Amino acid sequence: MIYDQIVTSSQQGRKLLAILLDPDKVEDKHLEQMFNRIGNSGVDMIFVGGSSVREKMTDNLVHEIRKYSELPIVLFPGNYEQISDHADAILFLSLISGRNPEYLIEQQIKAVPQLQKSDLEIIPTGYILIDGGKETAVQRVSETKPISANNVDEISKTACAGMYMGKKLIYLEAGSGAVTPVLPEVISAVKEALNIPLIVGGGIRSKSALLKAYESGADLVVIGTAFEENIEFLEKIVKNEHIC
Repeated sequence: MIYDQIVTSSQQGRKLLAILLDPDKVEDKHLEQMFNRIGNSGVDMIFVGGSSVREKMTDNLVHEIRKYSELPIVLFPGNYEQISDHADAILFLSLISGRNPEYLIEQQIKAVPQLQKSDLEIIPTGYILIDGGKETAVQRVSETKPISANNVDEISKTACAGMYMGKKLIYLEAGSGAVTPVLPEVISAVKEALNIPLIVGGGIRSKSALLKAYESGADLVVIGTAFEENIEFLEKIVKNEHIC
């Protein structure tokens, strides 16, 4: 089970790395080359999803990924239509940093009929959008505002509230293509407040940023835009070794 893997790794102090592939940006013809790179880089799982992906594109991408990789595939959906029964798990996201009911509960309700018929591992996840220095697709689509990166107290309390509501993971997100990743002091404060695993993503563009996220308490770091823009990125920051 994906969640058990994340929990066990967190307990053992082993840091995990995921690559996020957006079905709206990835071309099938480039997948083989991508996974030749990914296969030698210590990546633990593949996240699939985006803010404005068209129906069926997620399922198509998951099918294509299966041709080139045996890594676990975890759905990171922007809406209820981005579900593929052929993935391994789904982060059942609730945008707890915003106050738009559509992304707090409505999209989740719409997803129920398909999830009830699937064998996906469903992982309740509190999703917190943090200001990364630019307007993101999540912000535009969800019509919510990110929490200020300097408001550590509010971010920490929001994460804790998500845990108290029963979320199994907390995901701190600076947004796709963020200018500034989630600050180390934010990650540290949130990690200290939680007893569940912490995911961090957005704006990770260097080995230094990756290490800072891990050292500050991230159990799993997600890299998206940097890999989309340069598939050699992983080799430069990981050098074929797990960062622990």
